[in-house]
Amino acid sequence: MNTPPTEHPQATPAALAAHIANALRNAIAERGQASLAVSGGKSPIALFEALRTQPLDWQKVTVILVDERVVPHDHAASNTALVRQHLLQDGAAAARFVPFFDEPPPALSAVVLDALAEQANQRLADLPWPLDVAVLGMGEDAHTASLFPGAPGFARAIATDQRLAWVVPDTAPHARLSLTLSALLAARELVLSIAGESKLAVYHRAAEQAHETLPISLVLNQSQTPVSVWIA
Repeated sequence: MNTPPTEHPQATPAALAAHIANALRNAIAERGQASLAVSGGKSPIALFEALRTQPLDWQKVTVILVDERVVPHDHAASNTALVRQHLLQDGAAAARFVPFFDEPPPALSAVVLDALAEQANQRLADLPWPLDVAVLGMGEDAHTASLFPGAPGFARAIATDQRLAWVVPDTAPHARLSLTLSALLAARELVLSIAGESKLAVYHRAAEQAHETLPISLVLNQSQTPVSVWIA
């Protein structure tokens, strides 16, 4: 039986930041450390800037990305750069951040992406696992992380038991490395942050039943992992 997500309407970045920080504090109290995965893009910036000032023993927190574009870390589209600029400041500067790679390969192919994903999986192998909290966003096509419906790599990313897989979106620039569906569902808590009427409509449609054409529905319609949905 599916467990419906817990919804928080009219959510603010400050309220979501407090919720995440509390979950991380509880993890540190119980296990001596905490792990957090965050999404990129412009939407989480306000959350990052609220979260980084939360009173928390940040030196005991490991931060990774939910997904990353295969671009240099100084590229405008780099989620690594975004997190370093907007989250890993103030108190959160003490957190341990583990990017998926140091430098992207100069040319990409399926073989090269396989190797890059394997190296990234090795990086994650020794991290605190499962994740305590993974913060997700959602596109109007219902993709979450870089699980773009129907894209090259998508079928593998929702089927493999590896933590990371590559996806090459048909509808967005840059090849990606993404946490897989199994890695997300292994987390102790999933947080979905959405804003806007169009995304809210997609969310309600996806919450009705799981279907691969709506990847976020695979997160919403399951009983393995608690999901909270923060609706701005």
